[in-house]
Amino acid sequence: MRPPWDVLLLGGPSGVGKSMIAFELSRRFDATLTAVDDLYVAVQRMTSPSEHPELHRWETEPEVIVALDDDGMLAHALANAEEVTQALEPVIAEHVGSSPPIVLEGDFLVPSLVTKDRYDDVENAGRVRGLFLLDDEDQLARNFADREGEPQLRRARASARYGEWLAAECERLGVPTVAARPWETVLERAIAAAS
Repeated sequence: MRPPWDVLLLGGPSGVGKSMIAFELSRRFDATLTAVDDLYVAVQRMTSPSEHPELHRWETEPEVIVALDDDGMLAHALANAEEVTQALEPVIAEHVGSSPPIVLEGDFLVPSLVTKDRYDDVENAGRVRGLFLLDDEDQLARNFADREGEPQLRRARASARYGEWLAAECERLGVPTVAARPWETVLERAIAAAS
């Protein structure tokens, strides 16, 4: 099925299940799938801590990151999202109007990236869409425990806080959100939101 978009941005907090849903969406819409985490790693490799300090803080100042409170963790996530947004704009511009369509999925996607009028010098014209997958803190902790062997409660809290920010931004900008639960129907609901 040809989607009504060239680029679909699938965002949400870490641990919510984006990768699995993105894979299924890319299959359903015969779209290429790219993990934004891969682009993040490439940008990190091509930059230095002096050029982009926030991208490198886990490596250069891990004790500072670990000591951040909830507000600090959210600010850190948003600073990284800003860096990723700058890197993604030319990628999105390259894919608007091209075939096949592409699904970009990752933690650092933000709703404002979906609603831009232009990406570099390429007009959006409705060819870029987005949806954000959301879940609550307790479920995120269970997801981390299932995936990584321990619940990582602090990470789940930071992820949930980022998810709350995403939900508010999606509501403000009119970008669709999809609840990750019940999991049995999330794919159908994501397809409907992306169609």
